[in-house]
Amino acid sequence: MINVGLYYNVKKGHEKEFEDTFQKVVEYLKNNVRGFETAAIYKKVGDNDTVTEYMIYSEWKDTDSFREFTTAKAFKDTTEYGKGIIEGRPYHRIFTQLNEVNQ
Repeated sequence: MINVGLYYNVKKGHEKEFEDTFQKVVEYLKNNVRGFETAAIYKKVGDNDTVTEYMIYSEWKDTDSFREFTTAKAFKDTTEYGKGIIEGRPYHRIFTQLNEVNQ
């Protein structure tokens, strides 16, 4: 299993739209994308006059499942839509769990 943190700066006034879209995307992923496990959305606490920072933390079966999703038409459609409400370029980080070694 891997975890992916997707980081976004959402333009002020578009927070609800971003959060609603997140819910729709998660529902789509649950029903249509192999390897998707779950996701949660986090909003940064603090003041920024122009953007609200978000992180979407998702769990995937493996790296290949996540990468396959990022090449899908549904992902491209969502990112194209997001260009109107996102400030700057979003980025992601992939986290993997290191196996513990028995001693």
